[in-house]
Amino acid sequence: MRRKVFVAGHRGLVGTATTRALECASENYVVLTRTHQQLDLEDRDATFEFFQKEKPDFVVVCAAKVGGILANSQLPVDFLHQNLRIQLNVFDAAYGSGVKRMIFLGSSCIYPRDCPQPIKEEYLLTGPLEATNRAYALAKIAGVESCRSFNKQYGTQYLSLMPTNMYGPGDNYHPEHSHVLPALIRRLHAAKVAEQPSVEVWGSGTPRREFMFSLDLGFAIRFLLGLSDNVFSTLTAAHVAPLLNVGVGEDITIRELAEMIRFTIGYEGELLFDVSKPDGTPRKLLDVSRLHNLGWKAQTTLNVGLHAAYEDYLKTLDKEKK
Repeated sequence: MRRKVFVAGHRGLVGTATTRALECASENYVVLTRTHQQLDLEDRDATFEFFQKEKPDFVVVCAAKVGGILANSQLPVDFLHQNLRIQLNVFDAAYGSGVKRMIFLGSSCIYPRDCPQPIKEEYLLTGPLEATNRAYALAKIAGVESCRSFNKQYGTQYLSLMPTNMYGPGDNYHPEHSHVLPALIRRLHAAKVAEQPSVEVWGSGTPRREFMFSLDLGFAIRFLLGLSDNVFSTLTAAHVAPLLNVGVGEDITIRELAEMIRFTIGYEGELLFDVSKPDGTPRKLLDVSRLHNLGWKAQTTLNVGLHAAYEDYLKTLDKEKK
């Protein structure tokens, strides 16, 4: 029997990858999607009406307001309140319609700023958060607690996934609101086209980050949804935090990333690092041993993924010109 899976936020980076991965297993899943225009998840009545009508078996919550350091710093109320509204509505509507298994997508920024490395799931709430994205992180931590609370009170199987920094097809290349990797792709491509002698990069270039190709996350989600009830229930049991890291298990500096993107694009100018701009968290490397022990590992190297991401960006530019 094919399971009905509602992918909330299917047009975003993670939602696009999740939808593609599930559609590759169409013999097992029927994928339900709605655009923001068709269903505003901040609208509680509309969200409940959708769930009661469609009654999905599984739900993957990719819908969220996301952005980089600048956007988080400028719009903390938006990042806190919009994400909380989406989560409250989806969780309540899912439980009310009988959804037993759900995967909620969080972010590695929910962990304390100065975590021991690599970051284990049990480090959550053991120290202060990074100030530049605290509002967003608190909203996502509330989602983790929702999963735990529903599992404890109602016996559901709601699991929180904490992915590392994602990139790939469907990424956000906004000049001010994008994350570091797509922002660098956009800026270095523009510099190449304009034949600029140099490009400014925020920060010192020394922070270390882990990057995962979005399609790998999509296949990780498909893998987890396909686990037996016995195995999946061990991840969401009432006595454990329903939290699972998803990443590649290795990181690089922002300077190294910028150099790799420069090589991928073919830009020959100089990279200038502006140390007056914030660096953010010094390092964020996830411990992914629990996921590896379940039998899944990421397959896409950063070099391969960057070429795919750049090709996607060029397609985005072509669409904008038409």
